[in-house]
Amino acid sequence: MRISRRAINGLSRREFLIMTSMAAAGLASGCATNPVTGQSQLMMMSESQEIALDHQQSPHQFSSDYGTTQDRALEGYIQTTGKALAARTHRPRMPYDFHCVNANYVNAYAFPGGSIACTRGILLELDNEAELAALLGHELGHVNARHTAASMSKAKLASIAVGGLALVTSAAVGSTAGDLAGQLGQLGSGALLASYSRDNERQADGLGMEYMTRAGYSPQGMVGLMEMLNTKNQHKASATDLLFATHPMSVERYRMAVSQAKGEYAGFGKNPIYRERYMDQTARLRKIKGAIKKMQDGEEAMGKEKYGDAERLFKQALTEAPDDYTGLLLMAKCQLVQKKDAAARRYVQRAKQVYPEEAQAYHISGITELRNKKYAEAYTDFSTYQRRLPGNPKTVFFQGLSLEGMQKLEPAAKAYQAYLQKVQQGDEARYAYQRLKAWGVVK
Repeated sequence: MRISRRAINGLSRREFLIMTSMAAAGLASGCATNPVTGQSQLMMMSESQEIALDHQQSPHQFSSDYGTTQDRALEGYIQTTGKALAARTHRPRMPYDFHCVNANYVNAYAFPGGSIACTRGILLELDNEAELAALLGHELGHVNARHTAASMSKAKLASIAVGGLALVTSAAVGSTAGDLAGQLGQLGSGALLASYSRDNERQADGLGMEYMTRAGYSPQGMVGLMEMLNTKNQHKASATDLLFATHPMSVERYRMAVSQAKGEYAGFGKNPIYRERYMDQTARLRKIKGAIKKMQDGEEAMGKEKYGDAERLFKQALTEAPDDYTGLLLMAKCQLVQKKDAAARRYVQRAKQVYPEEAQAYHISGITELRNKKYAEAYTDFSTYQRRLPGNPKTVFFQGLSLEGMQKLEPAAKAYQAYLQKVQQGDEARYAYQRLKAWGVVK
């Protein structure tokens, strides 16, 4: 197989002009009726494409967030609450799916086909079920108003104009700490999430209030949610950075919720908030609240490259919650970045034992085995990861590295070729191309 330098470096001027004319044609043909407003909007994605994209991308984000909770009762509670709201939306037939993910940061998000997740970090900030309903209702608002699909349609036009962009993370083989997600060949938290405008947020708030009151909740749930978010926004904690990057907050949103609760939704004011039920369902999560707070602080220390502080905080967290999958993987990453490879291996192996179905630990384990020059074990880990969570091109690259380490150069070359078919930029692409050139596969 020949891979030309031109394929690595990009498009010719003629091809660029052809692609931009395709994008212009897309503007004329990519319109649809918004299911909420009834108005025409730019939309280059059909409903079936929304669902397909969701099914392709959401599993990667969930795994980046350490998988869905192993607390089956809590997961069922989130699912039941969300489904009751979804039945009262503008698009009730969408294949909605609701989850709690094991990430510590404070956020909730939606994919265009109806996959919705809230982190365990944000669940610890809520006070009652009505606030949970407001949170899920807000994310349902984004799905029903097709905010994510519209955003991705605009991005699709931009990508057509430059010939299509592959999903690339900013890793460098053997680089020092910096972008840890990139180093480990993973998608960073939030890498696949849509960023919304203030107008999008206001509309989703309004729809969330509508859906939650239709489902029998007090509008005070939305008021409480907005009050909490407004307070968090003022404090600027690192655990909320992604939340406010993707969901811009303002005091105006809080005031609007208060106004609506007193105005058009005042008749629902006596509806329940179900505080006791929420506390019962989140009791097991709240038992490790202290450990999660230490993990949040540890992640902040990691971001500042204060690895000794991070290690101390993760160790304290694991003393309180010794079998916490997220804590074990965070500690493994902290050990890796400090080049304590043997210790990293112990923590990641434990993570694989406590949550064998979740994929991320296998990728981290593969990196650990590579660092320990255990190439066959690394290849097994990456292959397991790929079976459980296909679609990450980084996995193919690391399989190639593992095969090269085993001196299996022909299959290594095939892996590098497969990687370059999907990714043509970055240090890994350059490394793969150079190896193929050195082996005489390309000229």
